[in-house]
Amino acid sequence: MGNVEVDAKSVYKRKLFIRIIKIMLLLLIILVSVIYLFLYIVYDGGRFTVSLDKNLSNRKNIYLSEDGKLKNKTVKLSADTIDYMDNISIHWLPGNLNNGTGSHNGDNYIAYSFYLINAGKEKVHYWYELDIDDSIKRVDDAIRVMIYHNGDRTVYAKRNRVTKQPEPNTTAFKSDSVAVLKQVKNFKPKQKDKFTIVIWLEGDDPECKNDLLGGEIKMHMDLTEEHVE
Repeated sequence: MGNVEVDAKSVYKRKLFIRIIKIMLLLLIILVSVIYLFLYIVYDGGRFTVSLDKNLSNRKNIYLSEDGKLKNKTVKLSADTIDYMDNISIHWLPGNLNNGTGSHNGDNYIAYSFYLINAGKEKVHYWYELDIDDSIKRVDDAIRVMIYHNGDRTVYAKRNRVTKQPEPNTTAFKSDSVAVLKQVKNFKPKQKDKFTIVIWLEGDDPECKNDLLGGEIKMHMDLTEEHVE
């Protein structure tokens, strides 16, 4: 009887151990799934987006549109991303980037064009702000953002880390988290403002080094009636 009792205890302990292992594996799978979902939402699902302040659309009849037509109006737009971005020079970019609509990416750059339409009856002032949500391996040190606004082009970049001065032929980012912040006044009824956003990794930037390999960046743009710090 003693051996039977010992064997029964051994079987119970073995079953208990197996049950604990199964529970731990299940919890690990759940944890990995949650992390994967988070990363998907932040990086893959979180494409470059353009969002419009609801106050502008609800009260002032201001809308976004990829093609400039009111029948395709919306308050949020999403641009296509690219899986890999190698460093290039601004001189390699096509000269007709402002002619496109929607996503028109090329080799190693993101290009997205859209319209802001005033379908209301009064002129308004608005702000546009391009934010850096996250930057891995300081890839934002060498990122360039070129914005065409009604054909007028401005290139933005982070200040040089050593000199603290703007990079040549660029306008400095507003801060580490805000790349661009500008106000547009007197946006009139029936007026359409066209934007083209171009993002690339500038190979001529002194901060464009091998340390940036494997880096990622997430950005978005907001258009609001009032800027809130």
